Amino acid sequence: MTSRRFSPVPAVVALVCAIPALTASTTISHQPNPAGTARARAEPAIIAHRAGTSDAPENTLAAIERSLEAGADGEWLSVQATKDGVPVLYRPADLSTLTDGSGAVADKTASELAGLNAGYTFKAADGSYPYRAHPVPIPTLQAALDAVPRGKQIYLDLKQAPARHVVDAVTHVLNEQRAWGRVRLYSTDAEATRLLAATPGALAAESRDATRQRLAEVLLEHACKSTPNSAYSWVGFEFKRQMTLEEKFTLGTGDSPVTAQLWTRESVACFRAAPGRDHRLPIVMFAVNTPADLTEASRLGATAVLVDSPQTMVSAKN
Repeated sequence: MTSRRFSPVPAVVALVCAIPALTASTTISHQPNPAGTARARAEPAIIAHRAGTSDAPENTLAAIERSLEAGADGEWLSVQATKDGVPVLYRPADLSTLTDGSGAVADKTASELAGLNAGYTFKAADGSYPYRAHPVPIPTLQAALDAVPRGKQIYLDLKQAPARHVVDAVTHVLNEQRAWGRVRLYSTDAEATRLLAATPGALAAESRDATRQRLAEVLLEHACKSTPNSAYSWVGFEFKRQMTLEEKFTLGTGDSPVTAQLWTRESVACFRAAPGRDHRLPIVMFAVNTPADLTEASRLGATAVLVDSPQTMVSAKN
């Protein structure tokens, strides 16, 4: 008896999975595909991942400003909450990863974070560290909301566990600013996703686990077994993902590293096949960082794409 599973790994072997056409017995319901009018399809929005992590210190107001100047359609911002309940933009588990400080965000007050340099480890293309001489602070969520013009998309990625602390902190600011309609919310943490889905007004993404499961079923089983629950307003996952296909058998295991393209015509059709929705389900494709991938994501009907360098990818889109 054997079993197989996909598990993300930092593999570097690049073998793009070829996906056979689905047979008539497949449970995916194909909608009329406007492929003949593909050029008339709206181009996906360009969203600056961590405000443009390749162009400036990630999740800073400097990065937000630069990405907006480059023409980004919106911002993807990582959020944690301080010890005293202030949501701030920061991604890693420890402050030493990006700043001249150390420790967890949740163990620091907002005033303690205010003196840290969020650009301390940012390395420019010439090998220099330009922000050591010109420090940039860790911004609050409030400051970020003020910096992003209305009409631009904002995605908040909650990066802290246990989840209740950061969910409550973000909820407080969004309530205070009446900003629920301006943001979409996401987390890789299942508890955070559950809490967000139960929050009135929250435009929460489906859980990463559910999205991954459905993508794997379409990719490997050529079947659409479920569609996203109406409690979730959008879905998101990597356009391509380095993964390992692991086979277990009596005498051991066998691993096959691959770079799988998870979003395909079939998977997009599955996610958008849910009956009763009054809108076309938004699909955000992560890690779209080459012109070729941007062209393919557009052809597949992505609502938005996450890019590390808005300066590069906005030019590619144009």
